[in-house]
Amino acid sequence: MLQSITNAPPLGDAEGPLCDPVSLEIIRGAIAAAQSEMEALLERTAISAFIREKKDFYTALFDENGVMAVGSMVPIFGDMTSPVFESFPADTMKPGDLYWYNDCYGSRGAVSHSNDQVLLAPVFKDGKRCAFVMSWAHFADIGGIRPGSISPDATEIFQEGIIIPVTKLVDEGKTNEATLAIFHRNSRFPAQSNGDMRALMASVDLGVKRVGEILDRFSAEVVSDAFSQLLARTRRLVRSKLAETFDYGTHRFTDAIDGDGHGNGPFKMRFALTREVGKDGEDRFIFDATESDDQAPGPVNYLMNPGVPGMALGLYYLGGDPGQVCNAGGPNAIDEVRLREGSFLAPRFPAPLGMRGLTTMRVISAMNGLVNVAGGGAPAANSAYVISIMRGNFRNEAGDLERFLLADGIGVGYGARPDSDGIDAVYFVAQENYPVEFLEVGYPVRLRSYGVVEDSGGAGRYRGGCGIIREYEVMAEDAILAVRIDSVKNPPWGIDGGMSGGTGRAVVNPGTEHERMLAPLSDGNRLVRGDILRIETGGGGGHGHPFDRSTQAVVEDVLGGYVSREAAERLYGVVLAGNSLDEAATARARASRPSARRFHRQEYVDVLA
Repeated sequence: MLQSITNAPPLGDAEGPLCDPVSLEIIRGAIAAAQSEMEALLERTAISAFIREKKDFYTALFDENGVMAVGSMVPIFGDMTSPVFESFPADTMKPGDLYWYNDCYGSRGAVSHSNDQVLLAPVFKDGKRCAFVMSWAHFADIGGIRPGSISPDATEIFQEGIIIPVTKLVDEGKTNEATLAIFHRNSRFPAQSNGDMRALMASVDLGVKRVGEILDRFSAEVVSDAFSQLLARTRRLVRSKLAETFDYGTHRFTDAIDGDGHGNGPFKMRFALTREVGKDGEDRFIFDATESDDQAPGPVNYLMNPGVPGMALGLYYLGGDPGQVCNAGGPNAIDEVRLREGSFLAPRFPAPLGMRGLTTMRVISAMNGLVNVAGGGAPAANSAYVISIMRGNFRNEAGDLERFLLADGIGVGYGARPDSDGIDAVYFVAQENYPVEFLEVGYPVRLRSYGVVEDSGGAGRYRGGCGIIREYEVMAEDAILAVRIDSVKNPPWGIDGGMSGGTGRAVVNPGTEHERMLAPLSDGNRLVRGDILRIETGGGGGHGHPFDRSTQAVVEDVLGGYVSREAAERLYGVVLAGNSLDEAATARARASRPSARRFHRQEYVDVLA
């Protein structure tokens, strides 16, 4: 079989597809494996915790024209290659070239905050450009107003670190070391920056090698046809699912983030998806976010690439199907994306973008809401993962003061689904919470507690996921803390009788006379040795009426620490006697069923506005 694939007839002689169905599945698996191996190498060789432990990275493969053929299941990225082609036309590229950027505005949001570094390399066979590979990762510090380069205090992107326009980093195998030296010089932790860049470069080198092996095995023509078929397959699937979900007409949904850390907000995102018949008689799908609020003075703006709505919807409809790959078929399924320049989803340069993560998480929830109002079965809303950035000085074993930077991303609860509970304590997609042992060995903190936050998941037939509690004892001599918590004023909504998720908070020295509550989006919070920092993260919204949840599931939630006894009785109508169900008391409690409406955010409403 492999021999016949390799010797496939040239494109011009083929009566049908060059790549037969069996070969297509082999190539699909091969390119997915190559992409995964690139990520594994990056994870194992990077220096900084945010890459190595948090897994804040992303790899992808593209066809010869720069159209994404396979990527990670991360629904917030769009067109990554066009920014490079605008400065370096594809036809001028040569084997051994490598391109680099982190310019958010220059890439039209392909990369959406400056800490994220993108490397892209072409792949050639017999002198012909056949594919591209890309690796991307979040670098811990690239300069800027405060260590970590991300701060709620920022008011323009120049305060968020060095900006790299599209640059040829490697020219036919020769690295521009001077350019790298400039970049590393702008980091407060240059050794870490250098190690992460070498890991990122190695990941791309591996991708070039693996894709080259696939081309050698199957031929450039067969692989090109396979890419085309996979793209077309995903596009057909997504468009068919869109047609099943969205009837003709316009469907609307509104969601909001609380504020920007500078006293402004809330900021509302207003989405509309229209299905209409085009002039050619075919369906047209138009996504419109032009009615969203104006850009924020603070760094919560999200420069949303036009490919993002289709990517998010595409991943929802793919649903983790192992027979599919994440590719540009999702974005290509949307015929038109409308954004308004000057809105907080399409801000004007040089608006700050560093905290755009909380906005992207709300965008994902709003996309779920759009599907739900059209009659689909998307999950309820999720909380936005929490970021705390602690920077300061500790005494090393020699007794000398040494600088440290701890950026800890903390998981939250995700929204319940129409047929199952939401996910508890999850960060984002495949990314992870730092283990306790890693934190205590690597940083001047001691973890006093780490677990789920009771009652943080929205009540429902299917319970929203619960958030996380982390309690740190500060072992450093001094530290300045930034914290990013959203969905306090606008908690994650529940649906079809499900209730909204719980909210997050950050407290210093809880339960003592020195207790102080921190603003949920703030910086400059001073900590000293011996202080206790407690962070609680929010939960996801519930799905379905709480009284429809099985009594056994509620009992298990109580015994597992997810739901308190008081909440079980008040919200679910379930009463426990000791560790068992009190059937008679539960029957009495559930005899009077509270009324509910379509959505819940602190109270039941028919429409979120």
